[in-house]
Amino acid sequence: MHEKIVIIGAGSAMFTQGILSDLIRTGSSVTLALVDIDPAALDVIQRLAEKMILAADASIVLETAIDRKDVLKDATVVVTTIGVGGRRAWEQDVFIPRKYGLFYPVGDTAGPGGTSRALRMVPAMVDIARDVLDLAPDALFINYANPMAVICRAVHKTTGSDMVGLCTGTWDTARHLADVLDVPFETLAYSAAGINHLTWFTDIRTNGRDAMPDLREIAARKVRAANQAVDKAQKGESPIPDCGSPYQSSMGFPFSWQCLLWFGAFPSPEDRHVTEFFPQLFRNGRYYGKILGVDEFSFEGTISDGDQIYAEMSQLALNPDPLPAAFFEKSEGEQEQAIDIIQTIRTNRKKQYFANLPNTGQVPNLPSDVVVETPVLVDGMGFHPIVQKPLPAAIAGTLATRYQWVEVVVEAALEGNRDKLITALILDGCVASTDLAVMLANELIAAQQAYLPAFT
Repeated sequence: MHEKIVIIGAGSAMFTQGILSDLIRTGSSVTLALVDIDPAALDVIQRLAEKMILAADASIVLETAIDRKDVLKDATVVVTTIGVGGRRAWEQDVFIPRKYGLFYPVGDTAGPGGTSRALRMVPAMVDIARDVLDLAPDALFINYANPMAVICRAVHKTTGSDMVGLCTGTWDTARHLADVLDVPFETLAYSAAGINHLTWFTDIRTNGRDAMPDLREIAARKVRAANQAVDKAQKGESPIPDCGSPYQSSMGFPFSWQCLLWFGAFPSPEDRHVTEFFPQLFRNGRYYGKILGVDEFSFEGTISDGDQIYAEMSQLALNPDPLPAAFFEKSEGEQEQAIDIIQTIRTNRKKQYFANLPNTGQVPNLPSDVVVETPVLVDGMGFHPIVQKPLPAAIAGTLATRYQWVEVVVEAALEGNRDKLITALILDGCVASTDLAVMLANELIAAQQAYLPAFT
């Protein structure tokens, strides 16, 4: 079978060049179709892709389109990585809540930022899903866009599409836990389930031995060290260290380790995302002596990194010089699972991944059809969710409200319903009053009106 891979949202800063590098490394002969509604972004990624294919002498046929319908026919794989409004709209999702004392490090999954982003993303993704069903109904349909659970739920609920949501965060956390335990990753066995960016490792074993007691001891040490660092800083004895990266913690993700002690499970993908699901614990952004999104997990740093990566990509694409010698060196990224999964399916290998799929029993004590992130077995027949142990009551309770938030956000986005948006903000737990929910909803809609035709 000749593979035709269509990437919708191909002008993103990192994804497309990563997936093309992975394709080149496989030596596969494929057609790669790049779609982006921004002509300038599409021109940049087209030029870079042409240089990459030429430099590697790859057997890849390149197609480009502004209208996805022009290239979807005969697609065997469709990958979505869109961001409606781009980084400039994303900034408003985070900066507007800051005016009301609400601070977030990412703002793309939960909180007012995740809610606002969902209003833009859901209608666009549902339209894409309908086109995929119409023009490429048998294609493997993979989504990387956020908010993952909201998008996948909206698409499954309204179109019946078999969209699969992929994210490397939980896999990365599993590797981190193996490192912390000082054991080879291959020896790690686990039960893990939850919602994307809040997936809980409830049982972890190494070589058949229960590793949770060891992790609890590690958690107690890490939490104690973080609290001591805050105490010393408050007494003026020594400042809290600065990590210098918007993606890492200066104190080793103390909240996630605290969650292990409270909930009996370790949440993935650790503090940068996990804190956003517990806004009641981080009022005014206070996080172990720092402010979320400002001097810990800097949001401005994340945006700056994205702008810089895109600028570098543009420079490489548009200048006449050949690509640097190290350009094709393996780099990790969100795209890294996609090509491996495609090859696993096509060759009928059997391999385990994490995926976001409707709950058909893989998490016994969560509602049916909510989109859950769990381990899955992939083979020639596709994705097979692996049944996990029931979640502890406290975790199931935490997720229950979050899944109802998902339902309300989906309805608000599809209906253009301001009252349901306000309700979603209240359900999220980010606001301290109904008045604040109303003000926040009104200002977010006004700022993003260009991308919200359903809201008039």
